[in-house]
Amino acid sequence: NIQDAAGGFRMSVKQVIVVRTRYPDGKGGFFKPRTGKLIAQGAHASMKVFFDRADVGFAWRVGRDSREFNTRDEPGNPGEPAMLTSLTEDMAAWAAGSFAKVCVRATSEEQLLELHAQAKKAGLPCAIIQDSGKTEFDGVATYTALAIGPALREDIDPITGDLKLL
Repeated sequence: NIQDAAGGFRMSVKQVIVVRTRYPDGKGGFFKPRTGKLIAQGAHASMKVFFDRADVGFAWRVGRDSREFNTRDEPGNPGEPAMLTSLTEDMAAWAAGSFAKVCVRATSEEQLLELHAQAKKAGLPCAIIQDSGKTEFDGVATYTALAIGPALREDIDPITGDLKLL
């Protein structure tokens, strides 16, 4: 549970990662990619939710060992690459809390795309991954994973609550 500014508790915030587990094999059947491939695709989706909201540029540290940054140049300080990400209130609570993730499975590209459309329609942070196909999918770009949230459980569950755990 997340404590709000008034000292009360809000519903839990989580991220749901949906990984597609069945792919056509080109012979009328299906195959499951290597476990490492599935994990990597889910990780890509989880991170992409944040990267899609980010601006990358240069920032200048305030003090030598500080975690505080300025966005203006300071003489004698060359700056360093930095990323500034705008977060929803739920995303900020999640990042400051337990990083709760739930991994579930989708069995088709159509299901993955429909879940993505539902998440977007609900206004939830989400990101879908389309693999280039270089290692597993015979050079064919293929949708593999989707992350929804971080957002309130009550907002995500109507979309993903019926999916089986991975």
